[in-house]
Amino acid sequence: MLDLLGYNLQKNIHVFRQGDEFIAYDVNSGSLHVVDETAYRVLKALLKIEEHGLEFKREVVDQILNLTSATASTPRLPPSEVEDILSELGSLQQEGILFSPEAEPRGPVYPSKPLVKAICLHVAHDCNLRCEYCFAGTGAFGGNRKLMDFETGKRGIDFVLEASGHRSHCEVDFFGGEPLLNFGVVKELVRYGKEAAANKGKSIKFTLTTNAVLLGDEVQSFLEEEDISVVLSLDGRSEVHDRMRPYANGRGSYDKVVPSIQKFVQKRPDSSPYAIGTYYYVRGTYTHFNLDFDQDVRHMLDLGMQRISLEPVVASPGEPYAFQPEDVEVIKETYDRLGEEIARRRTEGEEFSFFHFNTAFERGPCLPKRLSGCGAGHEYVAISPEGDLYPCHQFVGQEKYKLGSLYAADPLALEPRLVEAFRSAHVYAKPACRECWARFSCSGGCHAANSAATGTLTDVYQLGCEFQKKRLEVAFYLKIKEIEPGKVTTEGEFLTNC
Repeated sequence: MLDLLGYNLQKNIHVFRQGDEFIAYDVNSGSLHVVDETAYRVLKALLKIEEHGLEFKREVVDQILNLTSATASTPRLPPSEVEDILSELGSLQQEGILFSPEAEPRGPVYPSKPLVKAICLHVAHDCNLRCEYCFAGTGAFGGNRKLMDFETGKRGIDFVLEASGHRSHCEVDFFGGEPLLNFGVVKELVRYGKEAAANKGKSIKFTLTTNAVLLGDEVQSFLEEEDISVVLSLDGRSEVHDRMRPYANGRGSYDKVVPSIQKFVQKRPDSSPYAIGTYYYVRGTYTHFNLDFDQDVRHMLDLGMQRISLEPVVASPGEPYAFQPEDVEVIKETYDRLGEEIARRRTEGEEFSFFHFNTAFERGPCLPKRLSGCGAGHEYVAISPEGDLYPCHQFVGQEKYKLGSLYAADPLALEPRLVEAFRSAHVYAKPACRECWARFSCSGGCHAANSAATGTLTDVYQLGCEFQKKRLEVAFYLKIKEIEPGKVTTEGEFLTNC
């Protein structure tokens, strides 16, 4: 029998409708359940009982019947049917895949000395574009325009090889500004990094993020030969892209970058949808000016780009491209349309990926990652052209977040107060996250976005939360469309009919 005494439903299950599916998501087991409309109404009634502050009684059937009043389209539920559904829900509870026990609220445990496995090398604090929404101040990060020299980059690679301790795999991301403005140093650092890693019995996965203006044949050949993953910037349709990503003279960059991106992605038809291995992603930003960004995703798909990520802009409210309160529901509707478009294309055999709809049940992160996210500030750091260390690329140039320097007496001695602050910024330390059904999927949101919006690491960027939860609902819906109902594919991933 279903036992809900003392159980927090709002916190531990999420019941929603997406497209033509009624879905129940169990937060602690990570299982998805396809339910029929009647079971959906019963689950919603159970949530209402809790929401109204009522206790679950033996007469819970009567409580449910009172909260599921008949309408023209939904007749009153027969008591026997409600009892059958409650019995079936009780069976799922016994199996531990619905109304499962709540995970103990304990933060992740880390080694006393940070193990840094990934670095972001800012090889160029300069850019050949002047993107209006650029968090980096069009490339300079609030300082002087500067390129990283080889010695600083070399020290950065030595740093991650040493700071990663026993870990055999490290990651280095070339970032800017526009890193291809410093292509010569990038080439030298890749050569040095591979040799230095091999000497230590390790390997380095390299990634480069570029606006594609300088993505010529020589660069493309180098990226392919060296197995470097690439993130390519494109916002979508020409009028959308050119409005936000012009050259310094105001001329749009779409006509320059699209042919280069198309040529490059054709070289990588087997890129992973989960950004592992050697991959490419075409990454854009949508703003108040293109709330119909599903059209931009469709445009990129039609251009042959099969790995796409489109992020909401994070901006001060006064900026003309910032989202307005009335935009939120429009954006949710756009995600709904995008989900249906993706479902349709997949049904027709088209193979592609939209990054934020990838739930990665089969290769999902471990619990510490689900609690704390990206590892910024203790597992991942960004390095400025001067050799200063910051928690991630979006904190570079913010003095209060400076972790140390490659030129310090002990570069591995990261500022302990900041390390602890980022290690402590997990979901259980964030009041808004503790009761949220999405807490183990979004990991408390982006540290930089939270800091920019609220001034702290533990108060969350509420708008980002709204978008993330909507993306998760669509992602779960697409996963259900992908897997045969009733089939258990991996531990922690269930699809049941109820």
